[in-house]
Amino acid sequence: MVNSSHEAMHRIFQEYPELFSGVSEVLGVPFPPPTSVRILPTDLTEARPRPLERRVDTLLHFDTEDDGSFLLAVEAQGKKDLTKPASWAYYLAYLYSKYQCPPVLLVVCQDRATAEWAARPVHVGPRQWASLTLRPLVAGPHNMPVIRTTAEARKDLALTTLAAITHADSPDVAAILKAVSSALRETPEQLSYPLAELIAQGLGRRPAAQLWRHLMAVDLSFYTSPISKEIRDEGRAEGRADALLIVLEQRGVAVSDEARDRITRCGEPEQLRRWLARAVTAASVEDVFVEP
Repeated sequence: MVNSSHEAMHRIFQEYPELFSGVSEVLGVPFPPPTSVRILPTDLTEARPRPLERRVDTLLHFDTEDDGSFLLAVEAQGKKDLTKPASWAYYLAYLYSKYQCPPVLLVVCQDRATAEWAARPVHVGPRQWASLTLRPLVAGPHNMPVIRTTAEARKDLALTTLAAITHADSPDVAAILKAVSSALRETPEQLSYPLAELIAQGLGRRPAAQLWRHLMAVDLSFYTSPISKEIRDEGRAEGRADALLIVLEQRGVAVSDEARDRITRCGEPEQLRRWLARAVTAASVEDVFVEP
């Protein structure tokens, strides 16, 4: 099943295709800014002789002013997978054959070991002569910039967003998140909403996600997007769960491990509000949960 982190790592290029120019410059292989971009179908399945479904995560067609056109295939890679190099080689050969346009493969990773593995050239052919060589561009925590200031973040918000996603497990992610949250406060809502949500999606359930949720709930509290609302609801739920446990403790009402777990796992602020109201007079924790 595709997870949210995986989705964010490649979808950002669909939303902000000009990001590739900034990423390629960081990687030391600069590509010119596109004059136009098209999103292409990601299904690369050959119909004959027996269909085997193959899909690239994101596929874009770039036109440039001086360097002609090229295809960008973006793959989000969460861990080492020994079958992937063969799939990637197939993608590039298929795309070159179908579109008669040079393809480039960009692999986006969130851990250094996977990124370094993905970046190794893969020679296709016998040892005497490799007929093809697979050479992906790779963006990951080993080469994406650590953006620490609001001014830096403001220069390229999409690149900073990708940096936050790729550094999701890095000690540097806190500095990046603080920088980008400050920059987004000064950004028009129609631009800041999708970037803030991509970061939330890209961090998944990692510890850094809690910091981002806090920054969004406090620094970016004016947001009304679905994820932002969910984050604020979570904050209210956590606060009411803590208040409920404190009330029961102060009144000397015993709380079993099972009841404590039920309270802390409840993510519905209104349900917790009702439990909190009952806790003021409840003789036991079971009374808190009894619906009238």
